[in-house]
Amino acid sequence: MTTALDNLLSILDLEEIEVNTFRGRTPEENRVRVFGGQVAGQALVAAGRTVEDRVVHSLHAYFLRAGDPSIPILYQVDRIRDGKSFTTRRVMAVQRGHAIFNLSASFQVPEEGVEHQATMPDAPDPDALPTFKTRVGPLLDKAPKEFRRWLERERPIDVRYVDGVDYLAPKKRPPNQLVWIRADGDLPDTPLIHQYVAAYASDMTLLDTITMPHGISSLDQRTYQMASLDHAMWFHRPFRADQWLLYEQESPAAAGSRGFTRGSLYTREGVLVASVAQEGLLRRRIGKPRGRV
Repeated sequence: MTTALDNLLSILDLEEIEVNTFRGRTPEENRVRVFGGQVAGQALVAAGRTVEDRVVHSLHAYFLRAGDPSIPILYQVDRIRDGKSFTTRRVMAVQRGHAIFNLSASFQVPEEGVEHQATMPDAPDPDALPTFKTRVGPLLDKAPKEFRRWLERERPIDVRYVDGVDYLAPKKRPPNQLVWIRADGDLPDTPLIHQYVAAYASDMTLLDTITMPHGISSLDQRTYQMASLDHAMWFHRPFRADQWLLYEQESPAAAGSRGFTRGSLYTREGVLVASVAQEGLLRRRIGKPRGRV
């Protein structure tokens, strides 16, 4: 297991400080704000800590404020309902007395039923694609210092782009992409851990898809204000997040300084295991940049 993945599992292992209240920390990565996938993953962990013998099948969340990476995040769980088949939880993430994130999650007793799915798109084998480090290597000498630190940082998720993204000089292209993802190391067998890691990883490339038809770099935070606004995820079948998953993404619309993206996660064998939807902020800055959405 890589150090980055070990750190990810560490931050997902929340501290229980009171009944239904958990504390999460942020890794030291020199971020201006907390990564949205981290908050979503930690909130899902908090919800899962109050549920037994059931797995999450859906989550719906809103990013309310930018998280401060320098202080812990408190997660307060509301036990909405415990039914015979379904369990519902609501989680509020709080910093300095203000809500920064809200999540609702539904858990279900495993059941059998009818099945059908969409067909996985054709994609090159992930092992034939360059690693993130190899792909961004040529950019290091040209990248600004802060950007170079981001490019060189060790990552808990191994990401292999079918069509590479040029962060420094992006070209206009259709708003869709295929990306292979997996945890960069072996995970425990606990199914919920794989769902937590997938929730974390699912937020990594969605905003990029919105920027593609406009030739905007997803890291151009000086010209554009970009942030996840909401996030939804549905888990269809069991899977392992430490094995390759093809992340198919498309952005069918952008308007009103917002862009919408949907995604599908397939196993290497073509099994659809999860679906994702997200709306993100893509607002051109006017005047002095602001730190809050």
